[in-house]
Amino acid sequence: MFQADDEVIIIVIAGTIMLLLLGIFIISFLFFYQNKHNLHIAEQEQLRAAYSQEMLTTRLEVQEQTLNHISQELHDNIGQVLSFIKLNLGTTGSLEEKVKQKKIDESRDLLSQVIADLRSLAKSLSFQQIVEHGLLKAINTEVDRVNKSGLLTIDIQASGEPYSLGEQRELVLFRIFQEGLNNTLKYAHARKLSIRLMYAPELFNLTIADDGVGFSTDTTKNQHGSGLKNMESRAALIGATFELNSVPGNGSTISVEIDPNKELIANGQYSHSAG
Repeated sequence: MFQADDEVIIIVIAGTIMLLLLGIFIISFLFFYQNKHNLHIAEQEQLRAAYSQEMLTTRLEVQEQTLNHISQELHDNIGQVLSFIKLNLGTTGSLEEKVKQKKIDESRDLLSQVIADLRSLAKSLSFQQIVEHGLLKAINTEVDRVNKSGLLTIDIQASGEPYSLGEQRELVLFRIFQEGLNNTLKYAHARKLSIRLMYAPELFNLTIADDGVGFSTDTTKNQHGSGLKNMESRAALIGATFELNSVPGNGSTISVEIDPNKELIANGQYSHSAG
């Protein structure tokens, strides 16, 4: 009789201990799960913040580059043309009517050109050009500017049917193009620059190649290192691959590839779109 009661007590105690252990396990599991979930959310927020900051930096750099270009255009070209118009009109007082009219007509034509140039500058005032007209049009505008300056001869070709890669990706790609162009102008001593944009259903490729002096990629940590690192990190930001090929005496080639079907998420991560 007593033995049976003891067995019941032992079973009850054992069951109670098991229930307590199960409860402790469940509570511990929920605690660790919640901590892990909170940590994951915090990491996602950090990724979103870092991505937003990088995109803002990219926009500001595009605008800064554009404003520098506008400032140079106003000083070197438009300012000089207006000064010439002023001098041209200032000499008409003592001229014969026929000669005077000719100078006025010349000045009118020059003013029309200045107005056209100012309109062109206004269109390129911010990254809105990329948003409104797309990457190809924005690059073509820069190419026209450089070709007119005579600093470099640029050949641009696009293959396939152009499509939008999205505002953020096109903004980053345009900034990579700007940095590549600046590096060519500053360091390459090149005469020609070739730009290729390939639009394929499963792949977009941007290639920038110059015929300059080139350099050893082992020594890019010197004068080229910072700009190239920026281009590579920005390519990674939008899920693109960045490749640099350069040999001393044989120019340099930059290639950026991206899958257009990869959907860009707000935190800088990617997933394949259903389409």
